[in-house]
Formats: sequence, C-alpha cells, structure tokens
Amino acid sequence: MSATASLPQIKTRRHTGLVRITHWLTFVCFVALLVTGAEIVISHPRFYWGETGNVNMQPAFVIPIPASRDTVPTGYGYVMPDQNGWSRALHFEAAWAMVLTGLVYGIAGMVTGHFRRHLLPGRGEWSWRPYGRRIAQYLRMAPLAADEAGAYNVLQKAAYAGVVFVLFPAVIVTGLALSPGFNAAFPWIVDGLGGRQSARTLHFLVTIALVLFLLVHVLMVAVSGFRGRMRAMITGSVDGEDGR
Repeated sequence: MSATASLPQIKTRRHTGLVRITHWLTFVCFVALLVTGAEIVISHPRFYWGETGNVNMQPAFVIPIPASRDTVPTGYGYVMPDQNGWSRALHFEAAWAMVLTGLVYGIAGMVTGHFRRHLLPGRGEWSWRPYGRRIAQYLRMAPLAADEAGAYNVLQKAAYAGVVFVLFPAVIVTGLALSPGFNAAFPWIVDGLGGRQSARTLHFLVTIALVLFLLVHVLMVAVSGFRGRMRAMITGSVDGEDGR
C-alpha cells in the first residue's frame, strides 16, 4: 500500500445540518409548487395586467397550450384534464411549508451569521473583476480554488443572495396577493403590485426566474463536481479529492 493511499482523507466542512435540511425541504416544496402551479395555469393559460381579467379582455400574453376548461379560448380543439381542485389544495399546503422552512432558514441565517459570512460579498468582491474572473474559470472548466471547498464563490453568493433576498420573497408576496383574504387585509400591497391579475402575472414570471435558477444551479453543480457537491449537501462535508 502506498504512503499516499494510507493517508486519511481530509474532510472540509461545507454545510451545516440546518442548511442541508432546509435546502432539501425547500426543494421538495418547490417541486410540489411547480407541478401544482402548472396544473393551475393550465386551467386559464392567459395572463392580464390590472385588477381583473377574463376571456373577454385582451391578455398581456398567452401560453400557447390547451386549457383544462372549455370556456377558455385557446385555439385548440380539445381541453386538458381538469386537475384544478387537488392542485390548488396541495399548492396552498406546499406554499406554507416552504414559507415556514424559509422563516427557519432566515432566522437561523441572521442569528448564526450565515448570511454575513457566506452570502454577502466579502472584501474585494464589490467590483465586476472577481465576477468576470470566476466566469472565465467556469468557461475553462478550471478546478476549484483551495478556498472554495468550504465556501461559496462570488457568482454563487450573488445567485443565492438574489434567490434568498429577492426571488423567494417576491414569489411569496405575489402568491399571497392572489388570496381574497390577503387582498382584504392588505389592499395597499395588492394595489402596489398593480392589482390581483398583475400579481398573478408577476407570480408566474418570478416562478420562471426560479426555474431558470434551478436549471443553472444543477448545471453548475455538475460542472463543479456532482458527486462531491451532492455528498456535501447530504453529509455536510467534502473530502480533499472531491473538494478539488
């Protein structure tokens, strides 16, 4: 047995238990929301701007798919199966599960300093230069730097901070604005979004942005070393070989 093979693997701590648990809970909730949200959209794949919207009004845009209701004109000669009932119920439950998960993650992130240490830009990361340099490293398929085994790089920080502090709050607020109860309690928020139909349109667009983030996130995990990154998000640690 060689001397190198007999050396113990050096493990680097990458994710805390709370980050890992909330990560996977958020993923499960997001998939449930995505599936049920798609079923809800199929019932009326037309989007409007303002307080009201119906088939007699000019939509802002239309998704070119058949609807699950024969009262919605789509130009297709058939309708999709109507799954609107169970999808709305599960969408509501998954949304609150994700909100509670996000609250736990957010409170813990502030208390433990996770946001300050891992998501906010550090010294020398407030200019475009480190971002351009990291993009070039991705394009060259360059191996991870030594300090990236246990930390996020500048692009990851920007992406994750954008999701945590911008996209997730936006998708929650625009989703709540679709509720008649929320509309009655906080009409100024709904009015600020442009009305309930505007909130629905914004909710859909923010969801598309989150889906694009998810696709890029999975691609970057694969580029950076799928086995090591998945092990880190499951066990919390990455060994020396996977870290490189």
